[in-house]
Amino acid sequence: MTEAARLLRHARRRAGLTQRALATKAGVAQSVVGRIESSRVDPTVTTLSKLLRACETTLEALPGSGAGIDVSLMGELLALSPAGRLDSARGDARGLARLDGARAGR
Repeated sequence: MTEAARLLRHARRRAGLTQRALATKAGVAQSVVGRIESSRVDPTVTTLSKLLRACETTLEALPGSGAGIDVSLMGELLALSPAGRLDSARGDARGLARLDGARAGR
C-alpha cells in the first residue's frame, strides 16, 4: 500500500466517511477514492490535498520513520536483561504515577 493510500484511508476512516461520501464532499468520483486507496494510482498533490481537506485534515510534511528518536537509549535498554527491563519499566511507572498524582492535585 502506498503512503498516499494509507494516509487517505486513515483520514477518511477517522472522519467517519465512506468512500462515496468523501468523493461527494470533495467533488470527485468515488472511483478516484477507490483507486487511490487500493494503490492503483498515485494522486496528484492537488487531488490528495482536496480529499484530505474534505476529511478535515491537511497534507503536511511528516517526519520520516524514526526521526527524532534517540537510538542510544534504545541500545541501553536492549543491553539490559529481561529482569532489568522490568525493573526499569516499574521505575518509569512509579514516576508516571507521581506525575499523574501531582497533576490531579493529590
